[in-house]
Amino acid sequence: MPTVSDDAPLSVSELNRRSRQLLEGGIGEVWVEAELSNVSRPASGHVYFTLKDERAQLRCAMFRQRARFVTAPMRDGDRVKVRGQVSLFEPRGDFQLIAEAVQPAGEGELLAAYERLKARLQAEGVFANARTLPCPPRRLLVLTSATGAAIRDVLAVLETRWPLAQVTLIPVPVQGNEAAPALIAALGLLNRQAALDPAQDVILITRGGGSLEDLWAFNDEHLARAIFHSRLPIMSAVGHEVDITLADLAADQRAPTPSAAAERLVPDAAALRQQLAQLDAQLCRAQRARMNAQGQRLDHLRARLRHPGEVLTFRRHQLQQIEGRLHRAMQSHLGEQRQHQQQLRQRLSLRSPQRQVEQAEHRLAQAARRLESSLPRALTRHRERLAAISRELQAVSPLAVLGRGYSILETAEGRVVKRAGETQAGQHLEARLGEGRLTLEVISTRDR
Repeated sequence: MPTVSDDAPLSVSELNRRSRQLLEGGIGEVWVEAELSNVSRPASGHVYFTLKDERAQLRCAMFRQRARFVTAPMRDGDRVKVRGQVSLFEPRGDFQLIAEAVQPAGEGELLAAYERLKARLQAEGVFANARTLPCPPRRLLVLTSATGAAIRDVLAVLETRWPLAQVTLIPVPVQGNEAAPALIAALGLLNRQAALDPAQDVILITRGGGSLEDLWAFNDEHLARAIFHSRLPIMSAVGHEVDITLADLAADQRAPTPSAAAERLVPDAAALRQQLAQLDAQLCRAQRARMNAQGQRLDHLRARLRHPGEVLTFRRHQLQQIEGRLHRAMQSHLGEQRQHQQQLRQRLSLRSPQRQVEQAEHRLAQAARRLESSLPRALTRHRERLAAISRELQAVSPLAVLGRGYSILETAEGRVVKRAGETQAGQHLEARLGEGRLTLEVISTRDR
């Protein structure tokens, strides 16, 4: 920032410009909490207002590009928090705040508490209700203020869409500390009524729009639990479409406005009448088409209908033809059976049992002759083969060796003794000779 010398006076514009730069660079963006006054909305779309407290005032300006994002109403006397850039309006030298955002004072704390309670209730399953509401309900129980705009909107929509609706108003406060306890008590009273049927009756909890503080009663934890445990199904329509309370989340269904809730709870009588008229027209068309089709079918059947005598004559002629075909078929079948019987008789004569017996006797005699001629030759061959085998067996038999003076020593257990070391003195052995056996006793043993 250039310094100001005593001999170089500044113009007003230069002084204001340097002051603006000093303010914007030295203070910058800040939050200010104060009371609104002199709120002005000219046709340009900008918003001009003043923030004040007990000892000072601050002029503020919010340009059109930022003003359109402010959803909360800005009214004189409201306490708000404003975020903006400290600046100076150079043409007039006015100290001001260029506002960027406006929200009701205390809203941040309320929203934080709301989010914490919402997360806890959601984790416990308090927002799990989603029962289907009867449409139209037999009895609609409305919990709202008797003098508010919500009940007027609901009744107006019901009168237009479904005049037959039976509405019971349970007047309760919808704002302030007494609102939540009154709503909880009314819900308990309605759920204890034995005449009310959950399958036919519906509770509507509603009120018009307002600030977050105005709607805070519907964020009560005990009210949300009472709605969750309600035996009767509940629709909630609190505030405007952007307002979502814990009562809305705990209810079975939510509507953005009281009017929208009434529209969802009952059908449109005019639309039903129009649909009924369309169905009536379709029924008439279908009936006329069916009658035309049946008339054409009747004409066709009438054209095909013949006199009974003519039908009997035709049937008699058919019967005679069938009788003739049956007679010819029987004669043909009998001829075929006679011919088949003759063939079977011839085949039976060729295969007479007496003839088969004679043939078998002849084959038996031939076999007996062949057996008598072949038996001596077979016996001779077998005798010669037996003699050869006997000679071969005698040549390799141990008994032949014994016949030449050798013997076989065996222990008492029948084991053949091959070496002297397999015996011991005093052991009894048995000697097998070519003819007979000897019992021996070992006197002593010697190795080879």
